[in-house]
Amino acid sequence: MRSGRSPFKGRQFTAAVILWAVRWYLQFPISYRDLERMLADRGVVVDHTTLYRWIQAYAPELDRRLRPHLCLTTGSWRVDETYIRVKGRWMYLYRAVDARGQTIDFLLSAKRDAVAARRFFRKALKQAHTVNPRTLTVDKNAAYPSATKAMKKDGELWRFTTLRQVKYLNNIVEQDHRRIKRLVRLGLGFKSFHTARRTIAGYEILAMVRKGQVAAIPTNDMPAQATFIATLFGVAA
Repeated sequence: MRSGRSPFKGRQFTAAVILWAVRWYLQFPISYRDLERMLADRGVVVDHTTLYRWIQAYAPELDRRLRPHLCLTTGSWRVDETYIRVKGRWMYLYRAVDARGQTIDFLLSAKRDAVAARRFFRKALKQAHTVNPRTLTVDKNAAYPSATKAMKKDGELWRFTTLRQVKYLNNIVEQDHRRIKRLVRLGLGFKSFHTARRTIAGYEILAMVRKGQVAAIPTNDMPAQATFIATLFGVAA
């Protein structure tokens, strides 16, 4: 969205209504039709297709605006992939959390190989809230040793980073996958890679907020969350 221009310009509904709907859809396991009924119960008549367009427009925008406010994560990375159905095909969602369960980053990929793993690590390392890892705990996927070796050789990854292929140590990230699965399930799969990528960005960034990764928002404080997000968009809560 262009800077200097209201992100809600041309919308039929107020910014407060749109942000309320977007936040609730991205945090709770509800369908677009469920959300349509919830809004109707509050006197707001909006079609589920309009709600879908709001998510596609504002989920990635939430991700962009909230990232600068994320707290620093630790150097103990727990990395794993989970499966997401996109247009009838299984895609791979790379995810990483630190030893405290704080989300490091995520990446949706059509393939599960060394190229995808390296792309994920590069994306994570570029974020302001991450540090070069001391340890990378992964499963037995052969792509990880190949990716980390190449990144160390090219100076993209700290050469003293320890790669640990110990599955039980990754229970913390595997448990964290459940939240994403629960949110995705009601959508019956995504219709396109583009749709999936944008929606998942919203799921993940608001999960970080709920985990307390934004210092300005106390964990699970919904009014504070609404106020802070409204401020980021330049509107009254």
